[in-house]
Amino acid sequence: QVQPVESGGGSVQAGDSLRLACNASGRNPRTITVGWFRQAPGKEREFVAGLSGLRDTTGYADAVKGRFTISRDNAKNTVYLQMNNLKAEDTALYYCAISLGVTTAQSMRDRRLYRHWGQGTQVTVST
Repeated sequence: QVQPVESGGGSVQAGDSLRLACNASGRNPRTITVGWFRQAPGKEREFVAGLSGLRDTTGYADAVKGRFTISRDNAKNTVYLQMNNLKAEDTALYYCAISLGVTTAQSMRDRRLYRHWGQGTQVTVST
């Protein structure tokens, strides 16, 4: 069973940084697609960043481009989301999701491609 597990959330001030981690349930990140999504209260779940291992491709939402970086540690089966210069609008529950299929930088944004989801980790940014 594939069950991603997120960690690293917390409460910070605007301008601070956080690093989220997603343990990919024993799967090597080189062989899967890992996506980070977030959901704020009253809003739909939205794509934040993704990493397609087989294509060695990353993708970012416009709202986080230049501030967030997705990376992987294959030896630890872990994918990270480094979040810098956090803003109040980044406040949300952040989910890690895994797709066992091959995705592109465009298709990885579609949450319907992900069958395996973590429980989420809360990120709260205060001004």
